[in-house]
Amino acid sequence: MKPVTEWLMSFRNFRTRLLAWYFLLAVSTTGMAVWVTRQIYCDRLYEQAEAAVTEEVARFKQFAEPLTTRQPTDQEVNELFDQVVTSHVPSKDEEVLTFVNGQFYRASGPLPNWLARNSDLMKTWANLKIPQRQRLEGTNRNVIYAAEPLVIGQQVKGIFVAIEDKTIAYQSGTSAIWLVLKVSVAVLGVFFVVAWVSAGRLLRPLRLMNQTARQITESDMSQRIPIQGSDEITEVVATFNAMLDRLQSAFDGQQEFLKDVSHELRTPITVIQGQLETLAYRPEKQPETISLITNELQQMNRLVNDLLLLTKAECPDFLIMKPEDLDWLTEELYLKARSLTSDRDWRLEAKGLYPATIDQQRFSQAVMNLVQNALRHTQPGDVIALGSAVDGDSLRFWVRDTGEGIALADQTRIFERFAQATTNNRPFEGAGLGLAIVSKIVQAHGGRIELWSELGQGATFTLILPLDPVVHQSRNTQHESHSDCGR
Repeated sequence: MKPVTEWLMSFRNFRTRLLAWYFLLAVSTTGMAVWVTRQIYCDRLYEQAEAAVTEEVARFKQFAEPLTTRQPTDQEVNELFDQVVTSHVPSKDEEVLTFVNGQFYRASGPLPNWLARNSDLMKTWANLKIPQRQRLEGTNRNVIYAAEPLVIGQQVKGIFVAIEDKTIAYQSGTSAIWLVLKVSVAVLGVFFVVAWVSAGRLLRPLRLMNQTARQITESDMSQRIPIQGSDEITEVVATFNAMLDRLQSAFDGQQEFLKDVSHELRTPITVIQGQLETLAYRPEKQPETISLITNELQQMNRLVNDLLLLTKAECPDFLIMKPEDLDWLTEELYLKARSLTSDRDWRLEAKGLYPATIDQQRFSQAVMNLVQNALRHTQPGDVIALGSAVDGDSLRFWVRDTGEGIALADQTRIFERFAQATTNNRPFEGAGLGLAIVSKIVQAHGGRIELWSELGQGATFTLILPLDPVVHQSRNTQHESHSDCGR
């Protein structure tokens, strides 16, 4: 019972089931093809035999035609059959017999053993009254005959029989076909073994995928499957690795978010805790303490919102793309920027006159972050200019200032989280997330940022976005500043 159970359990293996069904299908197809071939071969043999006996009967009728118009003598009938038998050109497996007055008269050659032993068939032919055509099939015999009586008036004068014996041809063909079937089964068996080994190699990536999936844990997603070849299974493996990359990216994003939150919130929480502990001993400082705590809480709220925004930027529903008039949007952003303060030299340098498909809310947020960054790095009276233009299939939106500029070593680093320029020791408000947010928003639009800056010459940030980007769009009608990918 146990071996049977193990045998049945082996069919749970995909390779076993696949090759078993394939072998069964191949054997069935081969068997069907061999059987059909045998039938076609036998039918053609019988067609050839039918044609041969029909031709002999037609030849006999041609010889007998002169006698059908009168009453011939027995001598004339005998001469007719002698002429028919003598003129017959014998071929292999072909025989002509004649009967006169109910008795065997003459044959084109010695009677075959099977026919000499079959007296009943000879009697039937000798006493035949009407034409007869029949196929004799047996274990060791495959014969077709046509018997044609010579009828003159109402009297049968003799019988002509043409025989085609296809026994040897039938047996030879059948033996050859059975040999082909045996060889085919043997070849299929060898092929099955080769296919078993090949299938194991082809399915190896799937086994590795299963092993990799089992080894992945919530703290380790570094496992990947080696990619070899370019077939469909390789594509599945590549897709699986890409899925792991996305999961790894999401996992790293969550870890980075938690690390950033724990790091950046530690200071304000410590400040608030210290102020609350000393408030009982310094009640006269209550207004100043409440103001300080409120300011710290506002900074914490801004920090959490910014971190959530950076996390949401990795989600496919981050943007709500709609066509926007670039000239109107540029004008709106310029008016919004100059309302922040009146002690800068605000300028609107250009407006692009072309519609662009963007997320207006996110794009405005990115531009205003650049404006806030320019305000922090300029002095009253410095120039802050905004402008937009269309260049081919891209839009360019820039924010330019004549402030202190950015050192070359900082121009790449400032787009990272919590990174700030090191041009001087003057503290700046904020946690260093503004430019990181700008970078994420631009990347979500399928664009990039160009930065030109020199120390003492100011800086120009240019957002370059495709006019018609191909990005994932959200079906929501509103942005949720506190949502994440899972909500």
